Amino acid sequence: KVTVKNIERELVCPACKELFTHPLILPCQHNVCHKCLKEILFALEDSFADGGSESSNQSSPRIKMSSSSLDRIDRLSRSGTKRNSLTPRSSLFPCPGCQRDIDLGERGINGLFRNFTLETIVERYRQAARAAIAVMCDFCKPPPQESTKSCMDCSASYCNECFKIHHPWGTVKAQHEYVGPTTNFRPKILMCPEHEMERVNMYCEICRRPVCHLCKLGGCHANHRVTTMSTAYKTLKEKLSKDIEYLISKESQVKAHITQLDLLLKETECNSERAKREASESFEKLSRVLEEKKSAALRAIETSKSLRLKKLQTQAEEYQGLLENNGLVGYAQEVLKETDQSCFVQTAKQLHIRIQKATESLMSFTPAAETTFEDFVVDIAKQEDILGDLSFHSNGLEIPEINEEQSRMYNKALISWECPGKTDSADIYVLEYHKLNGEEESVTWQEIEVCSKRKVIPDLDDDSSYAFRVRGCKGSVCSPWSQQVILRTPPAPVFSFLFDDKCGYNSEHLLLNPKRTSVESRAGFPLLLGSDRMQVGCYTTLDYIIGDTGIAKGKHFWAFHVEPYSYLVKVGVVSNDKIQKLFHNTHDVTSPRYEQDSGHESGSEDAFFDSSQPFTLVTLGMKKFFIPMTPAAPKDPASRILPLPSRLGVCLDCDKGKVGFYDVGHMKCLYECEVDCSGIMYPAFALMGGAAVHLEEAITAQCEEHHDNI
Repeated sequence: KVTVKNIERELVCPACKELFTHPLILPCQHNVCHKCLKEILFALEDSFADGGSESSNQSSPRIKMSSSSLDRIDRLSRSGTKRNSLTPRSSLFPCPGCQRDIDLGERGINGLFRNFTLETIVERYRQAARAAIAVMCDFCKPPPQESTKSCMDCSASYCNECFKIHHPWGTVKAQHEYVGPTTNFRPKILMCPEHEMERVNMYCEICRRPVCHLCKLGGCHANHRVTTMSTAYKTLKEKLSKDIEYLISKESQVKAHITQLDLLLKETECNSERAKREASESFEKLSRVLEEKKSAALRAIETSKSLRLKKLQTQAEEYQGLLENNGLVGYAQEVLKETDQSCFVQTAKQLHIRIQKATESLMSFTPAAETTFEDFVVDIAKQEDILGDLSFHSNGLEIPEINEEQSRMYNKALISWECPGKTDSADIYVLEYHKLNGEEESVTWQEIEVCSKRKVIPDLDDDSSYAFRVRGCKGSVCSPWSQQVILRTPPAPVFSFLFDDKCGYNSEHLLLNPKRTSVESRAGFPLLLGSDRMQVGCYTTLDYIIGDTGIAKGKHFWAFHVEPYSYLVKVGVVSNDKIQKLFHNTHDVTSPRYEQDSGHESGSEDAFFDSSQPFTLVTLGMKKFFIPMTPAAPKDPASRILPLPSRLGVCLDCDKGKVGFYDVGHMKCLYECEVDCSGIMYPAFALMGGAAVHLEEAITAQCEEHHDNI
């Protein structure tokens, strides 16, 4: 049983952050209150008229929109789309739920459905939240009595007495539908907003909304795929029920995730506090350095000032002495009063030298010290730029990203990464990985230091998932960790082999490379020469090639790549006692299905063609993967055709007698079947027309060296 109070989050409008009131369903399937929708459109209109976004959101306290929503309103208002009313012929609405601009269509608000189901749930929530508050009768004289029932046809609530008065027996109103006291009145029939007099009776699968027959006949849904309302109801209800049952069955997993999220919340709080402390310490350290530099600079300026003042003061005193009856001049005047020639000469000689110097300094006056302090101007231009770029990654190290396309898991793991800025600012990289195991409470990362941007990791467990992450380091400074990437190892040990150029190899139709790791089939002269034997309904046999090594026991895996241009390729396994049947009659043959004397006019004998073959093969071609037709396979042909993966793998389990075909990129099994493994099994391939197959190369240490050389 669902407790209504537990689902309050789903009942809150994303615009006003309050319980929904008359919610409307947007084309993006989100819900918004009718009033909120109008107010947001009003804000758009006013913003467009004022040429900015500083408009009427302030006058609508109901709307509590985020800054991103306001930015989108500002962008829409300047997009050049004129809005003369609330329902323009084409209006964009910034959905507060998905943060996307939604086209409301020609009818605007009038073309939106009212979500009566959500409205009913909100009403139940309101009643549960205010159980003590009764719904009063709408027709009682004051004071009104508590209502006992509500009429869905009259959209009003009544007490017992008023209900009898307004719904007398023997009248039409006596047949009205009534329910318990409520304030939520919904129409009995859902009408089409496009054609107000028509009820909706179909469901458009393209637009995902109910439509009427006029919408299908000549409206905007004329060319859309529609279904009956009952079918849509049944289908959607079954899907929703299955999804709900699945989520309920995963309750323990959800609780585990909630517990993990609670721990992450606490960890985030602790880490944020630690980060703030570290940031504060860093800035305090910078402040201390700046304070020290500031004190040193001020002391230097003060020392220079004192020295200059002293020099200028001395110079000023010297010039003060040149005044009459002062200093040097006054002393010289007193010396001139000496009448004794010997004494005068003794004193005057030295005095005369001083007077001459004073005279020379007077003629070329130069201050004893500079008054400017240009040498003490602090140049902070570079430091200002550095501080302006100050951030949490001020070390200049970019966060590396693991390249999933270049990384691969085969006999070993090859992990490749790169920096977004394509610069190699790190001296060394640290690669960490661990095996994913839900039973382990604590995760132990294995660490490897790498000098390049690629690393080969050996000795990983088969059929296991591993998480990888990397970061760059320069000296003692490290960048944050990259986003984790999860890769899965093959389901079995890798089996190595080459194409056999002896057993049944047709060198006229097939071309092997020197390493025997690639084979190519060319539709050339051999096919043209054989075309003179072709009649209506004829076909050319496939050219087969097998691996040069067989498997007698155990579980093995190998991978390969099929060129996208390949017309027809078959891959699988064949036993040694059936190889002769595989290569029997390699020339062009005529299908018995169409021979004039065969007596067969039907292809029913080909229904399960693969089940009667002496080998197990699946068909590839034209960028598709075809699941063989078996009793267990889907009946719908379209569901048996899958996109061709970039790399394919084959897993042979001789002990269990099974062979599986995998998408190597995701290590996902596409098809698995039983196979007779009584003999020695060989990898088998068949090509027709223009086609090519390349065996997956084993991952070696040279892969790192090759990457470094590049």
